[in-house]
Amino acid sequence: LDAIQLFDVYTSVWFSAIYILLFISLIGCVVPRTGVHWNNLRSTPPAAPKLFSRMPAHVTVKSVKKIDFAERAEMLLRKQGYRVVRNGKAVAAERGYLRETGNLVFHYALIGVLIAVGVGGGLSYSGQRVLVEGDTFVNNLTGYDSISPGTFFDESRLTPFSVTLNKFTVNFDIQNKTNLGTPLDFRADVTSKVGIDGKPSNSTIRVNEPLELPNAKLYLTGNGYAPVITIRDAKGNVAFSGPTAYLPQDKNYTSLGVIKVPDAQPQQFGIISFFYPTAEELSTGALTSIYPDPINPKLTMNVYVGDLGLDGGVPRNVYSLDIAKMKQVAGGKSGVKGLELDIHQTAKLPNGLGTVTFDSLKRFVSLDVSYNPGAGWILFFALLALAGLVLSLLVPRRRVWVRQTSGGYELAALARGDDPGLTVILDELADEIKKAK
Repeated sequence: LDAIQLFDVYTSVWFSAIYILLFISLIGCVVPRTGVHWNNLRSTPPAAPKLFSRMPAHVTVKSVKKIDFAERAEMLLRKQGYRVVRNGKAVAAERGYLRETGNLVFHYALIGVLIAVGVGGGLSYSGQRVLVEGDTFVNNLTGYDSISPGTFFDESRLTPFSVTLNKFTVNFDIQNKTNLGTPLDFRADVTSKVGIDGKPSNSTIRVNEPLELPNAKLYLTGNGYAPVITIRDAKGNVAFSGPTAYLPQDKNYTSLGVIKVPDAQPQQFGIISFFYPTAEELSTGALTSIYPDPINPKLTMNVYVGDLGLDGGVPRNVYSLDIAKMKQVAGGKSGVKGLELDIHQTAKLPNGLGTVTFDSLKRFVSLDVSYNPGAGWILFFALLALAGLVLSLLVPRRRVWVRQTSGGYELAALARGDDPGLTVILDELADEIKKAK
């Protein structure tokens, strides 16, 4: 799959070839049609055919009135918005040029969309950052947990700003029994500052209500709990301290977290941990969370000793623990019960590894920071394409001819495509001509 670039579709050779060929094909189609349409706009309607009966719509009217029916038809057709040419006793009229104009506008707008998507995608970027209450995010490459830059992205284009998560609040439904615990609102209260000397500004980020900063929009895409944990090794030294983001596993925020302690003495170890906001014991003895708010918060921990794999230079996922080369010393089938901690509680680690303390509880949010300079142009060209499409579908292209005969006059009409209203138009025009005095 990697050999045919299926892991990087939008920058692959084959996708680029399709994109460029579509672009060239559109231009090759639209430009010649534009020249033809321009010539049609400047030309006169075609002369009346010899045989009106060969046209899709044809009406013959007998009249003994001695008037100039051609003159009357010319006046009526001009009032209806036709371009009219009169040649003796015959009148040729045409309207509906906006149909082709709309068609061309639609295709030019598609070209505009392609250019906007290409340029915007090349200059755009999208980055992700997990932010714990009290932490600050600075808009530079090292501030992101992950970032996906466009082809033409330049780090110098990142606008210098900072965002501090002051507090994250979730409102859960506590009134409707069938939806008990369903989240009703997510609010991330932040303080942002643009530049070093910028004035701090307080804002609230909600779902579908991003924070707009220069050349960036910050979207709220996820949230969870971040227990504050302190680990001391066997010598009493602090080997780990701070909040750890735990990933929610269900709607009641039963969450999974991983702690890696590579600098502990006498040996490094790792912990696979679960957090239960409102812990309750099942009949099997296992714990679960029965409500997403932290009413009875509890941590459980399984401890592993051995090589964490952090010294080999290979990037490791901070949310998973590779236990292939490690030995479990607490929890599971180790023979030692896993650790359980309530908030503000301290427990001893097995094998004399030290102690672990559940200090406090914070929340975290997942932010998606994105910028696409072509987004506004894409919207503009999309709306322009829609307008052109509406014109091309709703405006009929028609030609009408009227010729005075010795016994009255005859009418004929022709449309581009199906037009069931042609006969009605001729009947109405014939009636108007009859009213001439």
